[in-house]
Amino acid sequence: MEQLFRQTLLTAGKTGLLRDSHLNKVNVDTTVQEKAIAYPTDARLYHKMRVKLVRLAKKLGIELRQSYERVGKKALLMQGRYAHARQMKRARKETKKLKQYLGRIARELRKNAVAVASEELEELLCRSEQLLKQQKHDKNKLYSCHAPEVECIAKGKTHKKYEFGCKVSVATTSRDNWIVGIQAHHGNPYDGHTLSDVLSLVKRMSGGSVKEAYCDRGYRGHKVAGDTIVHIAGAKRRVSRSLRKWLRRRSAIEPVIGHLKSDTRMDRNYLKGALGDKINALLCGSGANIRKLIAAFFLPVDGIIQILEKMARVILKNQNSDKPILRIAV
Repeated sequence: MEQLFRQTLLTAGKTGLLRDSHLNKVNVDTTVQEKAIAYPTDARLYHKMRVKLVRLAKKLGIELRQSYERVGKKALLMQGRYAHARQMKRARKETKKLKQYLGRIARELRKNAVAVASEELEELLCRSEQLLKQQKHDKNKLYSCHAPEVECIAKGKTHKKYEFGCKVSVATTSRDNWIVGIQAHHGNPYDGHTLSDVLSLVKRMSGGSVKEAYCDRGYRGHKVAGDTIVHIAGAKRRVSRSLRKWLRRRSAIEPVIGHLKSDTRMDRNYLKGALGDKINALLCGSGANIRKLIAAFFLPVDGIIQILEKMARVILKNQNSDKPILRIAV
């Protein structure tokens, strides 16, 4: 996938659209790549984990004393209804039922796990035990039964307080918004700690050296070693006119991230595992660069079409006229 992303940059360089001088100045920012999971409530997680354990037990031929299929489904349904009606005591009571059902299934399968050696069963049992033990304010919680690598990230958005996925760093050229670096990070790192990795990725993908990087205030305390000068927007009051212009240009990366999510489907990642997060980020960056290449390729054709449309309008207006210039145009 890195080779595919690198080829888009090489193609832009061969056509003269991306020059070495464009790589001197880059804008860097982070966003969240959300995973394709439902919103993680305790009741839903308990129910889904119990369903997975029961299904795997049937596959392995393990007989369970009780599967709680009908009562578990009913408890989940009633929990949602009580929570919607703001009857929180009753909702908590149904959640407790679902937790008890999961605990009984997990303990029974743990006894039978010795006789049936299965790595898949052992992995599911470990996840279920983690789910049963975790509390509200714990760190490294389990937010998905099928995607344990999902993290809860708070970016301060008013319309979406928490996002569940992984953090992605994006680096674009300040001059013309080519994506020259995109990388997924796990562990919910601080933005400033991701900067050195992204700059090294830009150097590896494009082959050029970044002289200046423009970031927002989330990158304060980055501690990037090297020849790259990092400018933080709003960190200094008195700056030169040229630097002020490039710092204002830093905000051009925000619509690029928006197009990555809306046009190249980075808003919902369906690929499996932590490796799938990295692959999806690189594919989205490659798709955005390919869109720019296609637009640049068809730009002369669009210009010719616009000229022909203008000529056709003139001809239609003067179709009863006998002017020789119109006959030549026809």
